[in-house]
Amino acid sequence: DIETIVNQIHSAGGIAAVASDLLALCTMKCPGEFGADLCVGTAQRFGVPLGYGGPHAGFMSCTDKLKRLIPGRIIGLTRDADGNMAYRMALQAREQHIKRERAGSNICTAQALLANVAAMYAVYHGPQGLSDISEQVHFHTKILALGLAEAGHQVSERYFDTLRVELKGMTADEYVTECLKREINVRKVSDTAVGISLDETVVETDLSNLLQAAGAPGDRIDGLSVKAMKLDVLGDYRRTSEYLTHPNFNQHHSETALMRYAYGLQTRDYGLGNGMIPLGSCTMKLNAATEMLPITWPEFGGIHPFVPKDQAQGYLKLIEGLEKRLCQVTGFDGVDFQSNSGAQGEYSGLRAIQAYHASRGETHRDICIIPVSAHGTNPASAALCKMKIVLVDCDEHGNIDMADLRAKLQEHGKNLSSIMITYPSTHGVFEAEIRQMCDMVHHFGGQVYLDGANLNAQGGLCQPGKYGADVMHMNLHKTFCIPHGGGGPGMGPIGYMAHLKPFMPNHAVVDGIGGEQPYGQIAAAPYGSPLILPIPYSYLELMGAPGVLRGTQVAILAANYLRAKLSGAYKILYTSPEGWCAHEFILDLRPFKKIGIEAEDVAKRLMDYGFHAPTLSFPVAGTLMIEPTESEPKEELDRFVEAMLLIRQEIEDVAEGRVDKTNNMLKNSPHTALRMAGKWDYPYSRQAACYPTPFTRRNKFWPYVARIDQTWGEKHFACGLPPISSYTPDLHNE
Repeated sequence: DIETIVNQIHSAGGIAAVASDLLALCTMKCPGEFGADLCVGTAQRFGVPLGYGGPHAGFMSCTDKLKRLIPGRIIGLTRDADGNMAYRMALQAREQHIKRERAGSNICTAQALLANVAAMYAVYHGPQGLSDISEQVHFHTKILALGLAEAGHQVSERYFDTLRVELKGMTADEYVTECLKREINVRKVSDTAVGISLDETVVETDLSNLLQAAGAPGDRIDGLSVKAMKLDVLGDYRRTSEYLTHPNFNQHHSETALMRYAYGLQTRDYGLGNGMIPLGSCTMKLNAATEMLPITWPEFGGIHPFVPKDQAQGYLKLIEGLEKRLCQVTGFDGVDFQSNSGAQGEYSGLRAIQAYHASRGETHRDICIIPVSAHGTNPASAALCKMKIVLVDCDEHGNIDMADLRAKLQEHGKNLSSIMITYPSTHGVFEAEIRQMCDMVHHFGGQVYLDGANLNAQGGLCQPGKYGADVMHMNLHKTFCIPHGGGGPGMGPIGYMAHLKPFMPNHAVVDGIGGEQPYGQIAAAPYGSPLILPIPYSYLELMGAPGVLRGTQVAILAANYLRAKLSGAYKILYTSPEGWCAHEFILDLRPFKKIGIEAEDVAKRLMDYGFHAPTLSFPVAGTLMIEPTESEPKEELDRFVEAMLLIRQEIEDVAEGRVDKTNNMLKNSPHTALRMAGKWDYPYSRQAACYPTPFTRRNKFWPYVARIDQTWGEKHFACGLPPISSYTPDLHNE
C-alpha cells in the first residue's frame, strides 16, 4: 500500500521518493496520485536499446514545491523580445559554475539525446499506442504467472511485467540452465528463486519456452490467455487518469508524420551541419558517420548488461581494446569505464583516492586543493565526497599561482588528500610548471586528479600519466568524438596509475569488475554506457598515433590562428609568456561595458552572422571563450574572423555615437525571420541586420526566437508543453 507508506513518511516530516518505470505507468496509477514528492527512473523502456547498459536517459520528476531544490537541466517556458513563447534551460541551469561546492549536483550535463529518443517513441505511439504496449506486456506476464502457478511454483501476487518465482521441484540453477538451452536469460535471485521480466518483444513461443523450462506444459497458452483476460492483478493500482494529452502525442503516428515533425524541430537547432560551434571547453569537433554507424547495429544494441560474459565477448574485446588505446594516448596504467559522465568520473576518481588513503591508515586526509579557475564540477564533486575545499589563486597570466600553492601545501600538507588540476588550464594556456605542481603535491602525500576536459590539446604531445597525474577522467564525448547530443550521451572513464587500481569501483551483480578494495559502485551498469564505445574505438583506429598527434597540432594551430587574427581588435585575456594559447582562448569584452555593450550582445549578434556563440562568461564573467577544434577548415575560421571584425566595427559605431546605444543591431540581436517579415521600426536596414555577409545571403540560418527574457521565465516558471492555442498565430503548430 504505497499511499499509506507515503502518508507515514509525510507524517514523520519526510519526503517520499518513488522509483518507477514509464511503461508500467501507462497501466498503473502514477506516484503523484499516491502523494509522492519525487519520482525517479529511466526512460530506457521508451524505445532505447539496452546497449549492454546504456546510454539511457534517467529522469527525476517532483512536486511544484521542490522544483527549485532539485538539480538543473529543466526546460522551462519564457518569452522572447517580441513576446513569442520560447524554451530555455531554467532554474539551476549552470549551478555547478555558479554555486560550485554548494551545487545540488556535480552533473553538469543531461542525457538530452536519449531523452529525445524516448520522447519521439512517445510521440509516435501516443497514449493509446503506449497503453496497448503496456497492456500487452502485462497480459503476457499474467499468462506466464498463471502457467507457472498451475505447475506448482509460487509467483508474485502483485506485478506488472516482472515475476519473482519460488521454484518447486527444481533449483534456480537448474531453471537458469533450462532457459539457456532455449536461448533465454533469467535472473537467479536465490538458490530456489528466479526473476523473470517481460517486454513488448515477447511472443507466445517465448512464453511456451519459459513454461516448459519450469516443467509446465507449453501448449496451453490459449487456455491461459482466457484465464488471464479475467484476472485483475492491479485492482486499485490500475491507472484511470489521462496522460500525454497534448496534440504532439496525438497526431504524428505515421513514419512520414514523425519524420517531418522531427525534421522541423531539427531545423531550429544550429548544428555542425550549419557551421562552426566554437564553444570553449566543449570541443565541438566532427562526429564522423563512419564512427557512428556501429551504434545502430542490433548486435551492439540488443545486449543486457547482466548477460553471462560468454554472451558478451565482442563487447569485452572492444572495451579491452579501447582501454589499451586510451592508455597509449594518456600514459595511464589502466582505464575504468563505469562513469557515465565527466563529473561522474571526477567523483569516481576522488573516491578512489579516498580509498587509497584509507588503505594506508590516513583517513584524516580530507583536503582538496582546487584552483579558482576550475570547472564548477570540480568543487561540486569534492563536496559530494565530503572533502574540505581549499582554493588556490591564479596569477595575471591565468596560471596557478605557485607561491600561493606552496603556501597552501605547507599549511594543509598533513591533511592533503588531492589537488584537482585542469591542463591546459581552464584559461586556455599550457602551465609550464605542471610537472613541478604534481611533484609538490606528491611530496606532501597527496594525489593529483587531472580534469580531462582539455585532453584535446594533449593527444600525441604529452601524457598525463607521465608528467605526474594519478587519475584523470576522459570526456569521450569531446576528445574522442562521441556526439554531445545537446548534453548527452557522454562517458567519463577514468585513467589511473597502478597504485589506484585496487580501489576502482566494483558491481553488485556482475563479478570481476573493479579492484580488490573497491570504494563501491557508481553506475547501474558495470561498464557505464558501452553502446557508444564503438565511436571512440573507431576514431582511434582510424586516426592512429600519427593522426591523433596531427589532430592535436591542428586544434592548437586553429586556436592560435584565430587568436592572432582577432588580437588587434579584441583583448586576449590570457596567453603564455610567449603570447600563445593552447587549443582555446578567451576574448575579454568587459572594456565595452562602459558603452553599454555586453558579452551577451556579441554572442547573440553572432547568430545573425550564422554562428553558434562561443562559451559565454565562463570561466570569467564578461568574456567569450573560443575553441575552433581541428575539424574546421581555414575557410570557416576566416568566416568567423570576418564576423568578429564586423561586429567590432558595430561596437565602434556605438562608441563613436554613430548609432543609438540601446537601439542598435547588437542590442536587438538575434533577428528572426518573423521580425524581418513584420513591421520594421529599426534605425538600420533589414539587410544589415539579417544578411551582414555574402555567406549569410547564400546560406542563412534563422534563429527561431529573438532574445529571451530570462528574468521573466524565472519568475513565471512553467515546465511542460503548453496547449497549441497559447502559441501566437504566426507560429507554426508545434
